[in-house]
Amino acid sequence: MKLILVRHGETEENARRIIQGHGEGTLSKKGISQAKKVAIRLKDENIDKIYVSDLKRAVDTAKEIIKYHPNAGVIYEPRLRERNLGVLEGKPAEYFSEALENSGRDVFTFVPEGGESIPELKERIIQFFYDLIKTEQNSTVLLISHGGPIGDFLLHIFNLPNEKFKEYHPKNTAVTFLEIDDKANPIIEVLNCTEHLE
Repeated sequence: MKLILVRHGETEENARRIIQGHGEGTLSKKGISQAKKVAIRLKDENIDKIYVSDLKRAVDTAKEIIKYHPNAGVIYEPRLRERNLGVLEGKPAEYFSEALENSGRDVFTFVPEGGESIPELKERIIQFFYDLIKTEQNSTVLLISHGGPIGDFLLHIFNLPNEKFKEYHPKNTAVTFLEIDDKANPIIEVLNCTEHLE
């Protein structure tokens, strides 16, 4: 399977450092431009299937890419959503740090009220990946998702510790190309590349 990963374009909330999680972020003017640029970058790829997080910022990014791939099957997949951050969603980013400190937990076991932990996020994205291996092994598949799920997915398939997350967390519309064999072993062709934005 050829697997292409793309993070959504910049949102107004990204620019203002607002926690989004499962909230519906809106692409900024810059984010719309980024989506158009990544769409052009991918226009000559022979994509069979496009799986998209069903959150608005991913869906709106996908719209630009789908224009060039009218024959690809498109599936909106809740398991590709960003981490659910519960009561922190819609709040300034510093609220996360305060809530984390007050919880007495580390960042990997902290669960915001009404939200999910990093292990829970990883579990759903990894389960989705193994389902993909079974159904799309001979396909070229594009996933349009979010920074958290993509970063955690990359750590998993490269067997890296959580502490490496910041190194693998993609920027807006960063592109990764992987070849995945039937045993889920990855070969990196391109990793978190944003050349199309330059």
